[in-house]
Amino acid sequence: MIILLLAIAMLVGGLIGTVGVGGILLIPALSSLGGLSTHAAMATSLFSFIFTGILGTWLYCKHGSICWGITIPVCIGGLIGGYPGALANSLAPAWILNLILGCIIIFAGIYALFPAKGGSITYKPGDYRQRIQLLLIGAIVGCGSGLTGVGGPVLSVPFMVILGFPPLVSIATSQVIQITAATSGSISNFTNGFVDLHMALMVTVAELIGVMAGVRLAHSISSGVLKKIVSIVCILVGGFIFVRALVQA
Repeated sequence: MIILLLAIAMLVGGLIGTVGVGGILLIPALSSLGGLSTHAAMATSLFSFIFTGILGTWLYCKHGSICWGITIPVCIGGLIGGYPGALANSLAPAWILNLILGCIIIFAGIYALFPAKGGSITYKPGDYRQRIQLLLIGAIVGCGSGLTGVGGPVLSVPFMVILGFPPLVSIATSQVIQITAATSGSISNFTNGFVDLHMALMVTVAELIGVMAGVRLAHSISSGVLKKIVSIVCILVGGFIFVRALVQA
């Protein structure tokens, strides 16, 4: 069981490093293979994303793929939204919201298959409308991350790709927002005693191995192929979230 759990954690790390999306797969693995409750599985997986985010950020920085002008506003929004999201998670079942979340991610994945209207968006220094847009993305992502334990990239990557940001920039940004959203949510989860540190240590090591392989893959394929991979993974992960929520209802 533990070997299978670690293999899934490594796959999750690979997906996080390549497309930023895939953390949701760790939650049912921790629940079914690790024996954790739903809340503990969500909290433990979210805590592990702090460290995958740190490694992913460092590796994407080495490749020069992170645009900090885009990333910082998203992270600030994520930091603001993460704590109230995790607090809401501790007070009420989240299966209804997971249904909605699954639908949003499926839609985002399908929509992202098509070319962005107006072409690719770039960072515009001094554009306050863009900064507000990025702050709102971060706040929504942080709240959703804390509420469901899925990790910020599940929402930030499809949203940013839909808006027209380059896939690699969106994925690089998602590595950083993992740190802020997961840290903010984990503060609340530690307060409620949901994080299993022993299990978190094991899965985090496996995830980090996967992240290193995933980042290398992300920088070795074309932008068009990467966008298609993001879209397909979003559709599959969104469908997984939706079905899992129906089962939990």
